[in-house]
Amino acid sequence: MTSIDRFIEAVQKHQFKEAHELLEDDWKAYKKIGLKDHARILKGLINGTTSIALFVKGRPPQCLKIWAVFNKYMPLLDTTDLENKERFIYAKELLEKKFAEVVKI
Repeated sequence: MTSIDRFIEAVQKHQFKEAHELLEDDWKAYKKIGLKDHARILKGLINGTTSIALFVKGRPPQCLKIWAVFNKYMPLLDTTDLENKERFIYAKELLEKKFAEVVKI
């Protein structure tokens, strides 16, 4: 199972803090080899889960600020060639759905 699949599974189970950790190593690896847009996509997904986790912990102002980072980087999915791209798109859509369910904004 790939890290994006483990990430999706954690988000589906509302394990937002855990999901955050599942993409950290890949995010760091992409940064290290200079794949900036790949890294930014992962940063966006990581921030999406962090945002929801903060809301659950009762910190809505920080939640909305970090959700803005998610929104900033997700358009890169349209222009970046990722392996398993459809899974990353699904993860984005899943986070948007979970955000709407949990945050109810």
